[in-house]
Amino acid sequence: MAKSALLKSSIAKKVAMALSGLFLILFLAQHFFINSTSVFSPDTFNSISHFMGNNPLVQFVFQPILIFGVVFHFVMGMVLEIKNNSARPISYAKNNGAANSSWASRNMIVSGLVVLAFLGLHFYDFWVPEMVYKYVEVNPLDETRYFAELTHKFESGIRTAIYCVSFLLLSLHLWHGFNSSFQSVGFNNKYSKSLHTLGYAFAIVVPFGFIFIALFHYFNH
Repeated sequence: MAKSALLKSSIAKKVAMALSGLFLILFLAQHFFINSTSVFSPDTFNSISHFMGNNPLVQFVFQPILIFGVVFHFVMGMVLEIKNNSARPISYAKNNGAANSSWASRNMIVSGLVVLAFLGLHFYDFWVPEMVYKYVEVNPLDETRYFAELTHKFESGIRTAIYCVSFLLLSLHLWHGFNSSFQSVGFNNKYSKSLHTLGYAFAIVVPFGFIFIALFHYFNH
């Protein structure tokens, strides 16, 4: 009975982590769309950023949910990693993990921690200054400031390199995590193969798209 309850608890944690991961993937896609407009139209980027930064629903409902989702996803990942390690207290004499799984799947916790550190930098670069601008300094609204603030962050070669490396690891994290999330919630039907292809495409296009945006602004600042 205890083993059954433990198994159900572990499955529930995996499903919860998968759902939070899928939620963060939707946010990532939306964030990528907004940032990509900075390459083609600074005015469009300013308009969308101004709307997102001053819409009460976004600021006081969606933003707290997003922050909770980020924290929950990575805390749950740590909990599951600890549980998996504790279930195997004795290391195998020889473990050729590469023969049975990809590097991304074996190192999700590593890539996840690096991505978490990057999110900390991202919050420090963009979210904290935004909160200071609006709620500490109480500056007047300026719909044209967002593009200049974005490009200013990529004047530094070091910061740009950190962003690029972080998105490479995010790509590896998504390569395994996207499809793993759907497996965890039991999505297994005739559309599974197409969904896996979509997941792999997303893991390449979106992170490398962010890298392109960072390099574009670095070389054109």
